[in-house]
Amino acid sequence: GEAPDFFAYALGQSHKHLPEIMQHSGLTARPVFAPSVGRFAQGMAVQVPLHLGGRRMADLRDALAAHYAGSRFVRVVDPAARVVPTVLNHTNDLHLSVHGSDDNGCAVLVAVLDNLGKGASGAAVQNLNLMIGADEGAGL
Repeated sequence: GEAPDFFAYALGQSHKHLPEIMQHSGLTARPVFAPSVGRFAQGMAVQVPLHLGGRRMADLRDALAAHYAGSRFVRVVDPAARVVPTVLNHTNDLHLSVHGSDDNGCAVLVAVLDNLGKGASGAAVQNLNLMIGADEGAGL
């Protein structure tokens, strides 16, 4: 059948990227990771809900901005009213934004990117399979 317009996945909190998220962020507690996809050709928004633990959202934003200062492709941006997964299509950019409330101590770190790179490699394998007469899904 046709894919739904939107769905969340890996909600069992065993996503393959969680260990690397912890390693590269220095987190000692496993974060809640809430990836999702939609019915559009490319673009992605990844959400990581966080408890601020007495810190303020500005602290998180400032730490991210300092870490990515001078980065060619990663920018920390002001949170928009709506997160649009396709806003960076056709770029190699990644935007990070911090959403939430200092009053309740909850935040959501959001990364928006064009995920076509992975999609393009899969399409290349699929097209090669078609060209050589192999099973279209071989190697995917």
